[in-house]
Amino acid sequence: MTPETFNSNQALADAIIDRVGKNIVLALPLGLGKANHIVNALIEKALADSSLDLDIITALTLEPPAMHDDFTRRLLEPAQERLFGDYPPLRYVQLLREEALPENIRVSEFFLQAGQWLSVTAVQQQFIPANYTHALRFLLDRGVNVIAQLLAIDESDEHFSLSCNPDITADLLRLRREEQCRFLFAGQVNDNLPFMSGAARIEASEVDLLLHGEAFSFPLFTIPKQPVSIADHAIGLHAARLVRDGGTLQIGIGAIGDAVANALLLRQRDPERFAALHTALNRPSATGLEEQEPFEEGLYGLSEMFVDGFLHLAENGVLKRRVNGAVLHGGFFADCRDFYERLRHMTPEQRQQFPMMPVSFINDLYGDEQEKRQARVKAAFINSAMIVTLRGAVISDALEDGRVVSGVGGQYNFAAQAFALDDARFIITLNSTRRHRNQTISNIVWSYSHATLPWHLRDIVITEYGVADLRGRTENEAVKAMLQIADSHFQTELLEQAISAGKIEPDWRIPAPFNNNTPEALGDALQTARADDTLPAFPFGTDFTKTEQRLLQALEEIGQRAHSRRSL
Repeated sequence: MTPETFNSNQALADAIIDRVGKNIVLALPLGLGKANHIVNALIEKALADSSLDLDIITALTLEPPAMHDDFTRRLLEPAQERLFGDYPPLRYVQLLREEALPENIRVSEFFLQAGQWLSVTAVQQQFIPANYTHALRFLLDRGVNVIAQLLAIDESDEHFSLSCNPDITADLLRLRREEQCRFLFAGQVNDNLPFMSGAARIEASEVDLLLHGEAFSFPLFTIPKQPVSIADHAIGLHAARLVRDGGTLQIGIGAIGDAVANALLLRQRDPERFAALHTALNRPSATGLEEQEPFEEGLYGLSEMFVDGFLHLAENGVLKRRVNGAVLHGGFFADCRDFYERLRHMTPEQRQQFPMMPVSFINDLYGDEQEKRQARVKAAFINSAMIVTLRGAVISDALEDGRVVSGVGGQYNFAAQAFALDDARFIITLNSTRRHRNQTISNIVWSYSHATLPWHLRDIVITEYGVADLRGRTENEAVKAMLQIADSHFQTELLEQAISAGKIEPDWRIPAPFNNNTPEALGDALQTARADDTLPAFPFGTDFTKTEQRLLQALEEIGQRAHSRRSL
């Protein structure tokens, strides 16, 4: 069987309504894989006909970065047109921004593009808090009857690929085959998507309706590389020592993820320089797990997000431990243009090293548990957070006032998995401070009214100033360890709060070398490596021009100077 094919998104939308009726519960994949033209056509139908009820359930709706001030606007506007000008905007994004979404159209997400929707009431009200692995059940409970997703096509053997997003769709299709649910699957072919293997590869018969034509192969949404700061690189260096040869690795997207990958490459290529930088950082072993030798057996990647750093690790002999022929199993991807290009131009055999799988496979041990345990040895699950309390509670998704910044995603799953596996560790990374309204604020706090992960799941926390091993530690030991990786400008206040709460003895003091945790000291330790590009601002290139790169780095330096002045 082959899908009914359309060269008009409006005609395909009419076909959906004819088959499903006027009550549509539409599931869209997280991130990159949204079928924009199909979604927009359905929205236009609902705008024209108030009797058509359209309930959209999705996550991580991608849109170009916001420009909140005049300086940022002047910097980013030229890059924004170059990078995002040909990407077809999702109509519901515009309606939400304008507060013009009619009552017959609703949009619910379980993960948001970080910080982009804090002031949009409809998004905050319709948010669904969910672990990534639980989203499947929520979709079924909500009665999803249509899925619209981008597909890659292999003309030679009449198969499709879910490509960037098998994460939940693969399981939904399996359940439909098992007659446990019913829905209409509408695919939109995008020739820019790489044809990925694993659970992403599906039979043509799985697709009911297909939108296919040159006009619908739009440029994939690109996530430009952000500059990696000195603090980010220090975090990467600390984390890279905790990744054990022959082990399993997860990292995420963003500057800290790039810093971790860069540090792992440095450990592989130049272990003496890697060791010298750790000597300069002057931080003693915190866990007893530290390694700094090159990788002989290599690593196996297991990551809900397949990021660009993994390709570089594979190309340089770090990611090479194979599990069922794969060096990495990923659940979804969204990254820079170069990442998409390299995947697309690989041979099918090369791409088979990176099979895409559902999150139920990656984030949980359920199903084939013994095989998973044998594969996921010495795992380092590296995630990022916004804030961590002195007692080890992790805040990654929402603010104290209840506004949602992003979402839980798979963070809880990897924390739980790290405790379930015999020799795995869950590692939280964060910068010790942040800039907010021209002030420097500590990201390590005594307490916070919201927690993404409770303190009883505390494990390892890394800032630019070192590593705190919290697993199995007493309250006294854990609080002291967290104080030692806080910025020194905030240590006194934090220590007083801990003493007042009775967690630390009144005469305890921050030991050397942790009482000089300052940006200046960190810069002194790593300035040579920054200058000679051992720790570059863009370790894996960037879509920004040379001029834009210099401006971005200037913004970083201005922020660092402001930090130093205001923190004194």
